[in-house]
Amino acid sequence: MVRSLWTAASGMKSQQINVDTIANNLSNVNTTGYKTEVNEFKSLLYQTLQTETTTANGANKPTSAQVGMGVRNAAINSIFKQGPMLASTSSTAFAIEGDGFFKVSGQDGNTYYTRNGNFVLSEGVGGLTLATTDGLPVLDTNDRPIVFGADIVGSKITITGDGTFCYPDENNNPQSLGITVGLVQFNNPGGLEKEDGSLFSATAASGDPMSEATTQGLTRSKVVQGYLEGSNVQVVDEMVNLITAQRAYELNSKAITASDEMMQQANQLRR
Repeated sequence: MVRSLWTAASGMKSQQINVDTIANNLSNVNTTGYKTEVNEFKSLLYQTLQTETTTANGANKPTSAQVGMGVRNAAINSIFKQGPMLASTSSTAFAIEGDGFFKVSGQDGNTYYTRNGNFVLSEGVGGLTLATTDGLPVLDTNDRPIVFGADIVGSKITITGDGTFCYPDENNNPQSLGITVGLVQFNNPGGLEKEDGSLFSATAASGDPMSEATTQGLTRSKVVQGYLEGSNVQVVDEMVNLITAQRAYELNSKAITASDEMMQQANQLRR
């Protein structure tokens, strides 16, 4: 009886985390560059009640008798599927088509990575600095902040598909500024550590970042100006997952109720 109580309780705890994950997906349905998170489950230890050879009369058995001890959350994985392209009126809105990530410099000096290309131009001493909405500088292919000269008009800056920034000359023909936005890829993007502000940090599981500009064999991403990559959350799928998780939570609660009633019946047998 007690085993069933703890087993059902583990199911309720796991489904609660599952609902938390789904709620986080739904809350970020309009977050630029957000990637859907999926909960992964793993069964707990099994208790052996009988081995293959222990029967009442000593005969051999082909299988043993084992009972599971419940479930736990093994991982919460991000699905790095391409999100929809959403038009933007900002000239510093950039979307990535492909597997690349933008590089930004954090306040702690470390480099972080993001798919959120909703950037702004910040006025500084050296000119205009391309930064995130939180003020973190965007890095170029040489891991330096992207800074445009003081004589540059931000609204006239354009970018090519390979990430090179251009500015019109006197004939209004775009000319390269010699600055290319830094894009990197990972062998295992699912191993990235999720940070706040739609940022990721590299880990041993994700592998080292591979620069698209210098690493051979990579399929280079395309940068699209005037668009943002929307969240890849599918609301209908999340609602179905929410109903499934709710029903699983309900079933586990009923198992606890049934075990409690059975223990009550056992306690009343001697009356």
